Amino acid sequence: MGGHAERDARLLATTATDPDAFAEFYDLYEEAVLLYMLRRTSSAELAADLTAEVFASALSGAAGFEYTGVPPAAWLFRIAHNVLVDSYRAARVQDDMRRRLGMPPMTLTDEMTEHLERLSDRAAGAEAMDLLTNLPPEQRAAVVAHILEERDYEDIAAEMQCSASVVRKRVSRGLAVLRGELKQGEHHA
Repeated sequence: MGGHAERDARLLATTATDPDAFAEFYDLYEEAVLLYMLRRTSSAELAADLTAEVFASALSGAAGFEYTGVPPAAWLFRIAHNVLVDSYRAARVQDDMRRRLGMPPMTLTDEMTEHLERLSDRAAGAEAMDLLTNLPPEQRAAVVAHILEERDYEDIAAEMQCSASVVRKRVSRGLAVLRGELKQGEHHA
């Protein structure tokens, strides 16, 4: 197995027996999840608290994660989306998962706030991750593997057990959908 998706799947699979595995997964995606939350909340403190919720939920669900070709990053951002929706519904951040896991509440220092504000300048990339969740799983996996992970079509095809031309079509169709959604978003802005 090769590629980021397989690496991430291995990290999640070994989380129960190797605490460092989830720490590595966290390090890989913390900034992207923070950007995702910051862009949607415009509050550094709320973004940090929601990010903690996302990773607490991911840690809780890591043992049940089953890799089926959909990148673990997409699974993580689906959790992020759900945490965000839940927080809007409740009009407050739910921290019961964090308490059950014994995680202390996150407190922001001025340095952390400044870091989050710098990250907000790069938040446009997080919007693309949100759009990816709307793609069918096979297209999403192909787009993530080729565009974000910069893997070649043959490598992706071997992993997905299909031809390179099928992967090209999935990437092409996925990008077409994303372009359409971006244009539609520009018209509503």
